[in-house]
Amino acid sequence: MFEDRSRVKNKFIKTLLVTIVSTLCIGTLVFLFASNYIVKDIEHKPQMGGDEGKVVPQQISANQTSPPDNIAQDNDEQDNLVQGNVQGNTIQDIVKSTMPGVVGLSVLKVDRNTIFENDAESWGVGSGVIVSTDGYILTNHHVAGGKNKRIIVSLYDGRNIDGTTVWSDPISDLAVVKINTTGLNTIPLGDANELFVGKPAIAIGNPLGLQFQRTVTSGIISALNRTIEIETEGGVNYMEDLIQTDASINPGNSGGPLINSKGQVVGINTVKVTSAEGIGFAVPINIAVPIVNHFIQSGEFVEPYLGVFAYDREVIPFIDSTKRLDKGIYIAQIDEAGPAYKSGLRVGCIIKEVDGQEINTMLQLRTYIYSKKPGDTINIICEHETTRNIVLELGTKVKDGLITR
Repeated sequence: MFEDRSRVKNKFIKTLLVTIVSTLCIGTLVFLFASNYIVKDIEHKPQMGGDEGKVVPQQISANQTSPPDNIAQDNDEQDNLVQGNVQGNTIQDIVKSTMPGVVGLSVLKVDRNTIFENDAESWGVGSGVIVSTDGYILTNHHVAGGKNKRIIVSLYDGRNIDGTTVWSDPISDLAVVKINTTGLNTIPLGDANELFVGKPAIAIGNPLGLQFQRTVTSGIISALNRTIEIETEGGVNYMEDLIQTDASINPGNSGGPLINSKGQVVGINTVKVTSAEGIGFAVPINIAVPIVNHFIQSGEFVEPYLGVFAYDREVIPFIDSTKRLDKGIYIAQIDEAGPAYKSGLRVGCIIKEVDGQEINTMLQLRTYIYSKKPGDTINIICEHETTRNIVLELGTKVKDGLITR
């Protein structure tokens, strides 16, 4: 009797356990199925307004400086860059089209400050950008400037051709090298004024030597209009209006192109911060465009000289708290032997326009001045207590290392 009760009890417990386990399994399956259906429904449900799968950008307020169209376009560019597709062109397509315009530069440097009888020689490696089909190449001063004994240009097709530095400037860290050949592939030059923070950026160069030639790295524009202090042969100076990017730039990348999502050169890679990761700088291409045009048109570039160094309007309140302007650049230093001083400009003057063009950065001023020649006359509208119209004749830059431009 007791055995029968025990058997019934055990059978009941087994049946109960089986029922509980079965219920839990069925409940779990139902939950997973329902969750999967909800996720799929969310993924495939179109946005209101008929734009299926489109994310509607957030509206910006009236006090923001960037227009909504640019914000929306850049969001699309950034999304496409991650997916490997930028404005209908894959990153591979952009690199494929621009790669033939990137060169390697092997430079035999000469140090004549040695105590030995013979000059000290050492090879350095950098990068460059072909900017004309007949052999003009844009690179850095610290790559191809200074005392060189030989420059070998390595082309994409495997040819190695000797080149000559025809111009260089240590302050802008730009140089132009010429090789005697034609039919070269060039990279189109863009406009750095169209950049803003967050735009995609691609760097191509030869980091650590030619064994890693034409290495491609990508990132974004991290900041604009950066000014950094540099050491030159003439002493401490400044590089202004630089483009900051987190695209990897290493020794050997110097002189290579910083490329936008349209496959255009917007900067020439120059330096990186060695004490930090992901902080590199490029010289805006706008400064180089008039220089390149002079060489293409006349075969030379003689740098016109104004004789001022100025800060952008955003910096003016930190220098002079009494001035808050919506446009213009503030003259912080002036060469008393230069054309600007002789024509009446002084420290504290605000340059607002040059020949009818609004000026808000040193980049804009230098780009316009470089499009001129020494001896050309320009018309400057400036403000210093009163608004004045100054007409002056540009001079010739007589030496390197000047802080004034």
